[in-house]
Amino acid sequence: MILNDKEIREYISKGWLIVFSSEVFDDSLIGPNSVDLRVNGKIIRLRNSDSVFSLDRVADVSEYFVREERDEFIINPREHLLLSSIEYLRLPMDVMGFVLLKSTYARLGLSIPPTIVNAGSEGELTIELIGGPFPVRIRKGDRIVQIVFIKLSSPAQKPYEGKYQNQRGPTLPRL
Repeated sequence: MILNDKEIREYISKGWLIVFSSEVFDDSLIGPNSVDLRVNGKIIRLRNSDSVFSLDRVADVSEYFVREERDEFIINPREHLLLSSIEYLRLPMDVMGFVLLKSTYARLGLSIPPTIVNAGSEGELTIELIGGPFPVRIRKGDRIVQIVFIKLSSPAQKPYEGKYQNQRGPTLPRL
């Protein structure tokens, strides 16, 4: 079952889904059956390199990435960025999330890979954004993705406790 706006508000009031902070969370982010997530201005650009990346031989992945913090930035054609949400998520054991690109940004040619937020996940969301056919300006606070919350038929027996739990800011791959 997909949570509706009333249920989303109830969950948030209990400290679930999105951790409420009067400085950060705005009720206008809640739609009929989703919540818009905003970009926090911290980004990681994937660096072009001729160096072959191998999962079994890399001790430090940072040489393949460049961190930036800006109030606005440009995503170039076919560029791949890691962004993060202003909102801090805290999913209970019986709710998972599915993240979708907002329609306006999809119509500009941008895309994101399928993104699942597992039951029990907590932290700012790292968003993988892929550029379209022309440069697009993104500003801190832009609502580029939305998350749909789905109630599971019963609580997860093995909730998420992985390597990205409690992440803050865009997070590099942890190998």
